[in-house]
Amino acid sequence: MIRILALLASMVLLAACEETQLNEAKEDLGDFNMRVSFVYTDKALQWPLSRAAETSEWNEPIERALEARLGRYNGSGKYDVAITLEGFLLATGGIPVLMNPKSAAVVNVFVYDVNTKTYLLKEHQMKIFEDTTGESAIIGSGYSRTKAEQIDGLALKIVDGLEEYMAEQRVEKGWFGGAQPADDSASAAAPSTQPEPRPVAEDVAE
Repeated sequence: MIRILALLASMVLLAACEETQLNEAKEDLGDFNMRVSFVYTDKALQWPLSRAAETSEWNEPIERALEARLGRYNGSGKYDVAITLEGFLLATGGIPVLMNPKSAAVVNVFVYDVNTKTYLLKEHQMKIFEDTTGESAIIGSGYSRTKAEQIDGLALKIVDGLEEYMAEQRVEKGWFGGAQPADDSASAAAPSTQPEPRPVAEDVAE
């Protein structure tokens, strides 16, 4: 049994993914320049089996990740970015190697073009799971990370995922000054004022 567990542990370590870093290389976001960011967390749902956390504990980590990642672009365009936290699960301790719950979050994201007064992205939902490292793969995130570390990690993953998605849309749909595909339809006109996005509760099965 000890040999089997040791083998499983070594396999998990090899399979563990590299942790997302705060200072990763920039994406190609053309003329993107974040004029302002909004973070809404007050209506987020804490899912069953999660570590207890106040929704307000998410605001500063997400804002910090937005500034670190999207605040570093200084293109000629002006864009507003909003993130609403819909729900979250902060993993508790599991059974080492055999069952290690992962922390997760669901967010809606918005990107608003200030110059054209249109939404490039409106209420696009993203499901985010925390990185698996060698330590968390063996003993689980609930044992290897504090609540604050779990929230910080997910906040960074949320913004990292948004940044990568924006870069993909620049290529596919011509966002941020990219070439527009011939059949690309124009974005719907946005209201003259920035509305507060309305969270939509959604459970995550995974």
